[in-house]
Amino acid sequence: PQAKGRVEKMNGTLQRRLVKELRLMNINTLNGANAFLKETFIPKFNRQFAVWPKKENDLHRRLDNRKTCELDKILSSQSERTVGNDYTVRFKNNYYQLNKTQPTTVFKKDAVIIEERLTGDIKISLRNHYLNYSSLPERPKKEIIVKLAALTARPPIRWKPPANHPWRTRFFINKKQPILSAAKQG
Repeated sequence: PQAKGRVEKMNGTLQRRLVKELRLMNINTLNGANAFLKETFIPKFNRQFAVWPKKENDLHRRLDNRKTCELDKILSSQSERTVGNDYTVRFKNNYYQLNKTQPTTVFKKDAVIIEERLTGDIKISLRNHYLNYSSLPERPKKEIIVKLAALTARPPIRWKPPANHPWRTRFFINKKQPILSAAKQG
C-alpha cells in the first residue's frame, strides 16, 4: 500500500510519455513499437528515472537448513477443509479418504490444512503432522440403513395410573393425614 503512489506515478508517466513519443516518431506497427522501446525509450527512461542503490552488496539473507526443508510448504497454496463424518476431505471436487493409522488423532469435524505444492502434489496436515490418505475415484456413497418393522424392538410402554385411580387412593389417603392425627389413631 505504501508504494501505491509510486506505481500510479510510474503508470501515468509511461502512459503519457510513451504514447506521445510513439506519435512523434510516426510509429504505427507493433514491431516498430517494440524496436523503439528496446533501442530508444527504455534506455532514455532509465537514465532519467533510475535510482541506484547506496551499497552494491547483496543484502539478502541466506536460508537456514530448516527453512530449505520447509520451502515446499512455504511456497504451497494452502486451504482449510473439514473432515467429514466418514473421514473424507473434499478439495477441488476430489475426495480424499484418511487412513485408519495416523501420526496424530483425527476427529470428525477437525479442520485440516490442504497444501497444494508447486509440483502438483497434495499434502494434508493436522496439528503439524502430515496425514496418511488415499484418493477416491468418486464421491463416497452414503450407507442406507434399512430397519425392518418386524425386527425392531419397541421400547416398553410405561403406564403410570393417575392420582385418583383405585390402585393409588389408599396411598394418597394416608399421605394426606397430618402426622399428629395419625399418631393419635395408631
